[in-house]
Amino acid sequence: MASLICVVDDDQSMGRMLNRGLRTAGFDVAVFSSAEELLDSGRLEDSSCLILDVHLPGMTGVDLQHQLRESGSELPIILISCQADEQTAERALRAGAIGFFRKPFSIDRLLATIQTIEPQLTAN
Repeated sequence: MASLICVVDDDQSMGRMLNRGLRTAGFDVAVFSSAEELLDSGRLEDSSCLILDVHLPGMTGVDLQHQLRESGSELPIILISCQADEQTAERALRAGAIGFFRKPFSIDRLLATIQTIEPQLTAN
């Protein structure tokens, strides 16, 4: 069974691009437009990795990362943003994010970061 990667981004075109790129690489993907939508979906427990936009309506990607870490979750998180400054990136990485990408970014770089997760995520 392929690993599930959950993408949370309110930019529909980015969500479609990530969905297509990750599925092409063999991963199962679920795309959500808000952190609350992900939390309400019941898919978080099935997830192997989260890709979160920093700036989301309501709960931000950084807020969700903080909430998950406070609850003891060690789920790998990658943050993405088109507006983030270096301080935001540094804080996210210090808080345990495995990667931080400024939009636009290469899907190959994103996949390389995902492949660093232990145990290795599986693709179909």
